[in-house]
Amino acid sequence: MLFSSMTFIYVFLPVVCTIYLLAKKELHNAILLGASIIFYAWGEPKYLAIMLLSIIVNYYGAILIDKYLKYKKLTLFITILTNLGFLIYFKYFNFILENINNIFHSHISALDIVMPIGISFYTFQAVSYVVDVYRKEVPVQKNFYKLSLFICLFPQLIAGPIVKYHDVKEQIDDREVCFDKVSLGVKRFIIGLSKKVILANSFGAIADKIFTQSPDTFSHAIAWLGAVSYSFQLYFDFSGYSDMAIGLGLIFGFKFMENFNYPYISKSISEFWRRWHISLSTWFKQYVYIPLGGNRCSKLKTMRNLGIVFLLTGIWHGAAWNFLIWGAWNGFFIILEKAVNLKEFEQRNKSKWISLLQHLYCILVFVIGWVMFRAEDMTYAFSYLKNMFGFMKINPDNVLYNNIYYGDRVEVLLFVIAIMCSMPIFRNILNIENKFLKTIINLWLLILFIISSISIAASTYNPFIYFRF
Repeated sequence: MLFSSMTFIYVFLPVVCTIYLLAKKELHNAILLGASIIFYAWGEPKYLAIMLLSIIVNYYGAILIDKYLKYKKLTLFITILTNLGFLIYFKYFNFILENINNIFHSHISALDIVMPIGISFYTFQAVSYVVDVYRKEVPVQKNFYKLSLFICLFPQLIAGPIVKYHDVKEQIDDREVCFDKVSLGVKRFIIGLSKKVILANSFGAIADKIFTQSPDTFSHAIAWLGAVSYSFQLYFDFSGYSDMAIGLGLIFGFKFMENFNYPYISKSISEFWRRWHISLSTWFKQYVYIPLGGNRCSKLKTMRNLGIVFLLTGIWHGAAWNFLIWGAWNGFFIILEKAVNLKEFEQRNKSKWISLLQHLYCILVFVIGWVMFRAEDMTYAFSYLKNMFGFMKINPDNVLYNNIYYGDRVEVLLFVIAIMCSMPIFRNILNIENKFLKTIINLWLLILFIISSISIAASTYNPFIYFRF
């Protein structure tokens, strides 16, 4: 069930909110757990058993880690291996088979496997819990239903933010539900919905028109239009979903971490990854980078650790070589920035021109990266990039459509709005205290909600990119 669907907005959410807000506090967890199970089963009921099995494994794994200290390393290893086993089978098994066939010229048939929605997200949440118990950073949760709620809480179940147990353990036991939180949550949800429906879907339609064509059938300018459109689609799609998830969390009394902090204003790829998909970046930092030694070891080993983290980041996003290469691409520039000590260079040079050049460098790197991310395979990605940078001769006779097919005046306005929304111009818009301005903002949010609802009802184009991760 999509957050940006009429069923969710006008049926599921109002029913759950009404029951939740009218019920006694003691029943809140049970209501949310039941709603989360229905929410997940709505889309893929047959994979509900996989999620339940994951909960059971981590529930008993953590209890055994806490109880039998002598064998806690072995228990942790088995529990994490089981978690990753589910993920590898459903997400990577056929990719592994395909590469075995290519290397050994064998003909092993692929299996008919459909990846359960959200498995990457809830697997990482479960792993964070058992590791935190192992480290004695959190007490073991002996209430099965409370742990179940943590793993399958529907606002962040299928696309994050990746919530770590130590961030919400107290909120699961006791949280405040009040008018101010509910009001702020509704507003945050509307902002996320508008970003998704009005902006992401519009840019997605442009990007899809271009990326479904062969790179030799459109001009260099159209190639750049496709790459930039996809960059905006991905940002507003995923950050919009995160906004909706954070807003829903507030409605039910939870405070989730921010997942995006205007990443497109970054001046380096290191800064970009401190601002983009923050919950994933911090997860890898806490559970992979630091255990490997982080930056507390030699410069060479620190670079190795960064390389491992970004290869894993690429693999996490999908079972294809373009994701792996995309991860390596980002890792290369982060290692390079560390090697040349870019942070110290920024501190010494405060020139606006240098700052602008750094910003342009960062944009260029992540836009090229998004082309690899969007392409079906690296062959298409290389051809597309050749077109973007003028290394592909375009025969006018091969051009399928003129420029107006890919964009018009409405799209120009959308680009202006997208650029403004990518900068922290409206960062504190929901915290304004002035009553008049607050009324104007509330009216504007109501208009956005109506426009979004009309758009959802009138359009069949409503993809969500991160469902496949």
